[in-house]
Amino acid sequence: MLKLSTKGRYGVRLMLDLALHVGQGPVSLRDIARREDISEKYLGHLIAPLKNARLINSTRGANGGYILAKPPSQITLKDILSVLEGRMCLVECVENPSFCKRAGMCIPREIWCEITGKMFQALTSFTLDKMTERHKIRSEALTYAI
Repeated sequence: MLKLSTKGRYGVRLMLDLALHVGQGPVSLRDIARREDISEKYLGHLIAPLKNARLINSTRGANGGYILAKPPSQITLKDILSVLEGRMCLVECVENPSFCKRAGMCIPREIWCEITGKMFQALTSFTLDKMTERHKIRSEALTYAI
C-alpha cells in the first residue's frame, strides 16, 4: 500500500498552520502543537529538515518562532513531502532504470512512470495559499452551520 508517513502528514499540517499565520510574526511550536493536536516534541523533529530545505525560517528569543521562508503561493505539497518523505516513486526503476535489466522493454515501468508524473503534477498544483483558501472556506462554512 502506498501511503504517507506521519512525518509527511504532520509536516503538511505544520506548514499549513504557518501559512494561516503569515504576516502575524513568528509562530511558536507550542501554539502549532496546541492548534494541530500534535506533540511539540514531534513537531520539533520536523523543523530541521524544513529549515535546511529553506522552506521555513526561525527566530530566537521571547517572541521567537517560525515563519515561512517564501510566500505560501511558492510552496507546494511536493516541496514539503519531498523534504519529509524523501524519494516518492512507486518502484525503484522509475528513478533508476539501471535497477532492472528489463526497464527498457517493461510496459508496467512505463505505466509506473506515467503515474509518478501525474502524482508529481498533482502535488505541485497544491500550494499553501490554495490550502489556506480551502481552510478559510471550510472554517466559514462551519461557523455558519453552528
